[in-house]
Amino acid sequence: MTYDAGSYEVAVIGAGHAGIEAALAAARLGCSTLVFTINLDAVGNCPCNPSIGGTAKGHLVREIDALGGEMGRAADACTIQSRMLNRGKGPAVHSLRAQIDRMQYARTMKHTLETCPNLTLRQGEIVKLERGEKGWLLTSRLEGVYTCQTVILATGTFLGGKVFVGDVSYESGPDGMFPAAFLPDSLRQLGISLRRFKTGTPARVLKSSIDFSNLEVQQGDEPLVPFSYDTEEPLENKAVCHVSWTNDETKQVILENIHRSPLYGGQIEGIGPRYCPSIEDKVVRFPDKPRHQLFIEPCGLDTEEMYLQGMSSSLPEDVQVAFYHTIPGLEHAQIMRSAYAIEYDCCDPLQLSATLEFRDFPGLYGAGQFNGSSGYEEAAAQGFVAGVNAALKVQGKEPFVLDRASSYMGTLIDDLITKGASDPYRMMTSRSEYRLVLRQDNADERLTPLGRKLGLISDRRWEKFQKKQEQKQAELKRVQRTTLPPSEELNAILVSRGTSPVSTGVKLADLLKRPQITYQDLEPVDKERPDFPQAVLENVEIELKYEGYIKRQKADIAEMRRLEQKALPGNVDYSQVQGLRLEAGEKLNRVKPENIGQAGRISGVSPADISVLLIWLAARERGQREGDRET
Repeated sequence: MTYDAGSYEVAVIGAGHAGIEAALAAARLGCSTLVFTINLDAVGNCPCNPSIGGTAKGHLVREIDALGGEMGRAADACTIQSRMLNRGKGPAVHSLRAQIDRMQYARTMKHTLETCPNLTLRQGEIVKLERGEKGWLLTSRLEGVYTCQTVILATGTFLGGKVFVGDVSYESGPDGMFPAAFLPDSLRQLGISLRRFKTGTPARVLKSSIDFSNLEVQQGDEPLVPFSYDTEEPLENKAVCHVSWTNDETKQVILENIHRSPLYGGQIEGIGPRYCPSIEDKVVRFPDKPRHQLFIEPCGLDTEEMYLQGMSSSLPEDVQVAFYHTIPGLEHAQIMRSAYAIEYDCCDPLQLSATLEFRDFPGLYGAGQFNGSSGYEEAAAQGFVAGVNAALKVQGKEPFVLDRASSYMGTLIDDLITKGASDPYRMMTSRSEYRLVLRQDNADERLTPLGRKLGLISDRRWEKFQKKQEQKQAELKRVQRTTLPPSEELNAILVSRGTSPVSTGVKLADLLKRPQITYQDLEPVDKERPDFPQAVLENVEIELKYEGYIKRQKADIAEMRRLEQKALPGNVDYSQVQGLRLEAGEKLNRVKPENIGQAGRISGVSPADISVLLIWLAARERGQREGDRET
């Protein structure tokens, strides 16, 4: 017998990384928000790697923080080691990655939800979702019926979850939690298209059973760079990681038992992540590669569990023991948690709009792995956007949409809703055509004004942001007007850095444009330099060095936005548009792009098709204007 369990403006199903950001954004915007999780101890869980950030993922964390989200603050509070990746490359691909204490991270996020005004955190499994007269009806397994104006599906890998270890398989969520076993059927009955994806995680091994004596030590950076613009206390490295490699013996053990892998035996139906394959997949797909790297990472400061980054597997437990023991340092490793693959249901993201709302189901949103993506950071980014838009819909306000030129978050969502996801989508810097403009160092400049407009940036944070921008502009003006006279000291610096000396006065800005020269190099001769934060100087130096490239990308952005302003009607049958190729008509009908720019990014829609659409749209608008004059 069901009972009325109450009414809320926003309901979030799932309290992983997507659900957390969605719930906090909606509640902070003033909506009564209810969050469901199958197990309260799984709030903010990191079932795979104990880290936040990484290549392109660090950009997402910075952007979430710049808008007023939570992931960056929590990661900083739980950091035990931090490194800036890709320092040897250009600034567009510099990405922060932090090892975190995964249990502390979960506790921190749970407490943030528990203490957030307007937010109710509830342990419970939702088994049925249906539309009612006053909104969406959510039925729990304990027969409570909740009425909610908007709903965000952030189910992670719990939805229809099934774990595989060799020929053993069973219904399960990650980390031995119960799966969401009943909700998939309800979603299918509603008319939502679902598919099966797969991901996996490596074994955890006992620290005392590892021989670290001959392993490469990977230290953290000094000083540490925080994720959050709110973080003011200096962070410190509290742990180190280690590096090891597989070998021919590892490869032999895996190949001799490959027939026992559910991935190759046909038991797993779901499609796995292309850019994060299991070790058996690596061995099969790259037969000529003599070895594969793995990182041995601590799971926290108060646990002896060590994570084997790069070694996910679904092979049987006895095979896992055998191949792990072939790896230097792990010859006597004791497995505490076996590696496993997990298969789960997710939606086809082509059903979603740029707000992450289902086009055919107003008030219903998807976020995170439910949308076909992979990764904590990708999930959190979508959760934030879905939570903001659910709140704005309740309040009758204009939706919040990020385009490709504004952020990696916008690129991520645009890719999902226009190209779909044939395998779990992972954010990479190469996915952004505007990555020199969308750097992690300027995430606040790009997005904090938007977060302030939403109401998610505090007065203190806004004042701090404005001060930083004032310092940046002041420093740009200073280096552009300051002339350094030629001197032995200056020329010695220039020659030592492999660049030509000067015989006349030279602007500081022109010196900083030289690729060999940094702010730090010029410190001895730059006597009037103000005491600005390193982040300000870094931002100025990048903009000077890459000024020409940035200008070109901004011109490309202007053209993209010109096409984005050409809105397409939502009720068009593109198969009836004369001149469009058959494939283009089918793809356009499936995606229903909101504008010409989005249409041009759909796979299978050519530049010639876009020309046809522009001509058709102009004729349609002309016909409407003539019709208006006649009436």
